[in-house]
Amino acid sequence: MDSPGRGALVVVGASLAGLRAVESARKAGFDGRITLVGEEVHLPYDRPPLSKEFLSAGAPIDHVPLCGRSEFADDYGVDVLLGEPATGLDLDARVVHTRERQISYSALIIATGVRARELRGTSGLAGVHVLRTLDDARSVRRALDDGARTVVIGAGFIGSEVASAARERGLRTTIVEALPAPMVRSVGPDLGPALASLHERNGTTLICGQEVTAIEGTGRVERVRLADGTSIEADLVVAGIGATPATEWLAGSGLPIDDGVVCDEHLRAGGADVYAAGDVARWHNPRFGTSMRVEHWSNAAEQGARAARNALFPAVVEPYRTVPYFWSDWYGSRIQFAGIADGDEHVVVSGDLTGERFVALYRRGDELSGALTLNGQRHIMRYRRLIARGANFDEALALAETMAYRHPTTRS
Repeated sequence: MDSPGRGALVVVGASLAGLRAVESARKAGFDGRITLVGEEVHLPYDRPPLSKEFLSAGAPIDHVPLCGRSEFADDYGVDVLLGEPATGLDLDARVVHTRERQISYSALIIATGVRARELRGTSGLAGVHVLRTLDDARSVRRALDDGARTVVIGAGFIGSEVASAARERGLRTTIVEALPAPMVRSVGPDLGPALASLHERNGTTLICGQEVTAIEGTGRVERVRLADGTSIEADLVVAGIGATPATEWLAGSGLPIDDGVVCDEHLRAGGADVYAAGDVARWHNPRFGTSMRVEHWSNAAEQGARAARNALFPAVVEPYRTVPYFWSDWYGSRIQFAGIADGDEHVVVSGDLTGERFVALYRRGDELSGALTLNGQRHIMRYRRLIARGANFDEALALAETMAYRHPTTRS
């Protein structure tokens, strides 16, 4: 592999993906200028704990950045520009614009992540929050510590983790989900309700198939009103209704944007020497033969490193081929998923869907395409490895027969 030599690498997004890009560039021997541009004033930090440990009663309120400023300066030799969001990109001139300056590059990594969707009509109403940034998490944590009656809009993973933290304190907690069944997009229509039963078993009220028509209050939220006329009193409302890629600063740049920065299998975007990584990147994943955008920790870390290597060694780029993986903690239980959920069927190979532990496998054609576990930590990575190499579904069933907690399989 040839040396990447000198030049100017600009990473837009002081995120996990951005940090891994910087680290990978230096480890690969790049000795040119690196500039990291971040919208937030904080150094890169881990986002998953913000809706997990950070919200727990009695947990430390200080966050620990993934990398200190001195490490950026001394170990990586990086110019760090925090609180200075990118405002534009000129592909022809190879320049990133911020409000304060113009930054030239020879290679560019876009790692700006996503923005949480906010509830319409709630601007200026205290007690209504999203949960994406450290500042968001601090606001939600303060409300929970104060004993807020909590309503979560959206029964996805973020909302469910907030509900779990609220119930840990014994607070009255309600989740409102517009779809008839929760978790459909994440784990499929059949297995979502099995996970949602954790809410009922732990005292959280789950209302599905209902639209929120109004968030009401005078200066501060007081109640949530539903389409059927139900009114739910609330001191804290957290919107867990998804996120949109942070690509507004790329308007007019000429880069292809379609629910993220569109990339090829090498994470290369439309411009020369422009790559994307993390939540903002929509790339062609050769493992599944489809375009996807993944909002998970492991994906951001792996993509950031690969994007930097590909940007600096364009003659020997490697495709980013991965099996998506995520985890979530609810009420002391751990949920893990690997692969994709749009299979032809699922088979419960361990435990049962009404219990505290199960393992379910997804089949697409003849292949194992996904695995979902509830409190099955010792199982998930073995199935992820099978998915990565395109294992036959019968091979996965044979593995299940050798695993502990074996039970008769149940097909659906």
